[in-house]
Order: sequence, then C-alpha cells, then structure tokens
Amino acid sequence: TKLTLTRWSADWRGATELYEQAANGFRASNKYEKAKVALEKASKGQEMQASPWDAAKHMESAAALAQKLSIWNEVADFYRKASELYVECGRAQPASDALGKAARALEEVKPDDAIQLYTDACEILEEDGRDQMAFDLYRACANVYIKLEKFADAATFFLRLGVAADKCDATNSQCKAYLSAIIVYLYGHDLKQAEKCYNDCSQIDAFLKSDQNRAASRLLSAYNDGDIEEIKKVASSSTVSNLDHAIIKLARKLPTGDVTAVQMNTGEDLDEDDLT
Repeated sequence: TKLTLTRWSADWRGATELYEQAANGFRASNKYEKAKVALEKASKGQEMQASPWDAAKHMESAAALAQKLSIWNEVADFYRKASELYVECGRAQPASDALGKAARALEEVKPDDAIQLYTDACEILEEDGRDQMAFDLYRACANVYIKLEKFADAATFFLRLGVAADKCDATNSQCKAYLSAIIVYLYGHDLKQAEKCYNDCSQIDAFLKSDQNRAASRLLSAYNDGDIEEIKKVASSSTVSNLDHAIIKLARKLPTGDVTAVQMNTGEDLDEDDLT
C-alpha cells in the first residue's frame, strides 16, 4: 500500500488478501490484538476496492475481537462503522443488526451507550419500513432502561413497540406492549401516568377488546381501591405471565410502596372544572 519510486499506485487487492491471511493466522494463534488490527486494515482494503459489504464483514469481526479484549470504545466504533458500510450497500437489516450486537455487548459496561445503539438500530429499520424486525430491539432497550430504573423511558419504548406493532397488524404484540408500559408506570409509582396511558391506549379498538386491556383495567381499579390482594392476583394472572420476563418480574413485586398514599396523591392535581 506504500508508494515508492517504482510503485506509483497502491495494490489494495494484493494487500487486502495478505491482511486477511494475517488476521486468520493471528486469530488461530490467539493473538487477538494483532488479528484485530489486521482485520481493520483488511476492511479498509475492501473499502478501497469499492466492496462495502466485505469491508463491513471484516469490521464486524474486528468488533468481536475488541469485545473479547474488552476494548469497549472500539466495540462501539467498529460496529457503527460496519453499520454505515451496510447502509452504503442499501442493506438496512444487517446495518441494524450490527448496532444491536454492539448494544448487547455494552449493556452491562456502558448501558447509556447501549441505549443509544438500540435506538439507532430501531430507527434504521423504521426508516426502511421494517418495523416488525425491530420488536426485539424495542424490548431490549426498554429492559436496559428498567435496569437503570428509568421507568418512564422504559414505558416510552414499550409504547413505541406498540406503535410499530400497530403498523404491522401484530395485534398481540401491540396489546402486550401497552400492558407492559402500564405495569412499568405502576412499578415506578406513577399511577397518574399509568391511567393516562391506559386511557390513550384504550382509544385503539384492538386493545380495548383485549385480555391485556381487562388486566390493566383490573390493576388500575385495584390501585384506586387500595386493594393489595387484587393487585397481586392480577399481577399473577396468565395474561401478565405471558409478557416479557423483565415485566413479569416487575409485576410480581407490585404493589411497590404504600398503595393508600399513591391513591391519595392522584387527587392532588385534579382540575375542579373538569367533570369527566
């Protein structure tokens, strides 16, 4: 690749083959740092030859080695670069998948970065009209928010899942997402927002007629009545047991805090002119 008096143009094809061979050799002998560097160079070589797909594949391999070496910044950077190369190929699914891999790798060590990666991965699919392929990404991102105890943000992502499911006529996923959002709000002691979410979602005919709607209605009624036993009964119902594992765990802990106090707090912001 270096230019000399006798070599006026870089031979990227020949160089790339050598970098690929070097990467394989280093990887076979467990020299992961050197293998990673060779893969970066091989990726650059494929890019110089106008082969973004092969360049992206090498960049993903480099990212996997960076993960093995716990070099977290490079994990994110390499997977992002791979995603950009896939976008260049017009391939939304692998572009999103690359960001999803990065997010999963960073969930425990850099959760905020993981959230951004999951968000970007969802947006790539949304823009390409592949909302249904993003369902697992919405759930994964919501679960990271739950671990960070950012319950309003988690609920927002379940609502985004519901909107995406509505576009795809995935009624069951849609109704589960709405019930999940309501449970997250309740777990975060926000009965007012849970009720608002329930009322908004009940404008959608599919949810209004669903088992998930009935479960949400029973939960909210039990909260307003201060009926702890009923809350626990609904939280253990088969409808709730069919939700994601992270939501089931939250539901099993309901009610959190003093239900009577929550009930009293909901009356503080009532508009005396609003008779509805």
